[in-house]
Amino acid sequence: MLLVTTGCTAEPEAAPPSRQEAAASRPSPFEDCTALTGGPAGTGDGGAAADLLPELTLTCFTGGTPVALRDVAGPAVINIWASWCAPCRKELPAFQRLSERSEGQLRVIGVNTRDGREAAQSIGEDFGIRFPMLFDQGAALQQRLRRNAFPLTMFVAADGRIRHLDTSGALDDARLAELVRQHLDITVPA
Repeated sequence: MLLVTTGCTAEPEAAPPSRQEAAASRPSPFEDCTALTGGPAGTGDGGAAADLLPELTLTCFTGGTPVALRDVAGPAVINIWASWCAPCRKELPAFQRLSERSEGQLRVIGVNTRDGREAAQSIGEDFGIRFPMLFDQGAALQQRLRRNAFPLTMFVAADGRIRHLDTSGALDDARLAELVRQHLDITVPA
């Protein structure tokens, strides 16, 4: 007796990827972080260490070498946000526009915290956010700053000193331009 089977030599069908695997396989919407530490920021002039960016190394959302915050070349505007924070989502497009309008004058950097990578990536894709993004799942930066507010935005001078911490709520284009001028002495269009 001859037994004929068909289809037995085919590989078993792979399970569809999980949402997390699918997000990980998509290219990140954010710029990589390579250029963030291209200068002498953080060396300062001997002032109080409390004014400097914290000694903390965070992962770049796109991978690659982790970024030591003290080595970030300023001036910079650093926005700490989470996808589940409604004011954070509201202001992210204004930070993207600030990044575009201030190119060459200052760096705009995001720090996604207390969040999942998939949620952050989805927000980045939905809102067209392209500036470099660091990932701080455990909220280490907020702990070092002794601040728990969302959103939280740091205005950092060229010497690496924090000139202002803003916790006033969702910032719009005009308020961002005003804060940049006031604390970093840089004029950008609103």
